[in-house]
Amino acid sequence: ASTADFVAFLDDDETASSRWLVELVATADLSGAAAVLGPVRARYRPDAPNWMRRGDFHSTLPVWVGGEIRTGYTCNVLLRMGADSLRGRRFSLARGQTGGEDTEFFDHMVKAGGRIAFSPQAWVDEVVPRARAAFDWLRRRRFRVGQTHGHLLGRDAHGLALVRQVGLASAKAVFCFASAIPVAISPVRRNRSVLRGIMHVGVVSGLVGVREIRQYGLPSPQEGGKRAA
Repeated sequence: ASTADFVAFLDDDETASSRWLVELVATADLSGAAAVLGPVRARYRPDAPNWMRRGDFHSTLPVWVGGEIRTGYTCNVLLRMGADSLRGRRFSLARGQTGGEDTEFFDHMVKAGGRIAFSPQAWVDEVVPRARAAFDWLRRRRFRVGQTHGHLLGRDAHGLALVRQVGLASAKAVFCFASAIPVAISPVRRNRSVLRGIMHVGVVSGLVGVREIRQYGLPSPQEGGKRAA
């Protein structure tokens, strides 16, 4: 176990910028947050689909809800090991083949009182493997992300509250799919709306207790590498 004040994570297929760690630590010092996220910039191969490169579907940034970051990822993060919200916290080994262990980890950390900050200049770069430069990989990825979110929501929702969550996620899915129709001639906007809708379908799946799909430990090309989120 580490005895350091901070522990930083990045994936083994990423390249850190020269000031990556400096920027993360500076943000941690200024914010006092338990975790600091940095951005991941996708680098596409020349043979990646044009719509994918133009839409930048693989870069990773945090999501703000109500002005705060409520969950995170391990592909670019600094953890303050002395934070009360991180004491004794572990990643779920049960998610080894589905992914989503980092989403669950940070969700629990935030619910325990930990704050997440963002360091916008703490860049890392990642070349997108050919196996991941496909709509089908993005589809499976978004669906599983939605499943994880749905399972986390479902733990705290029961009875009518659960029914409302299912109804809300279903309505969001329908809206996203409908939004793709007027922009069907624009691959970037169409695919972004469709993938968003697929994520909300995954939320419904997670809320009703469907087992999460396996993404890792599978024969290539389905595996496709990255495990974050």
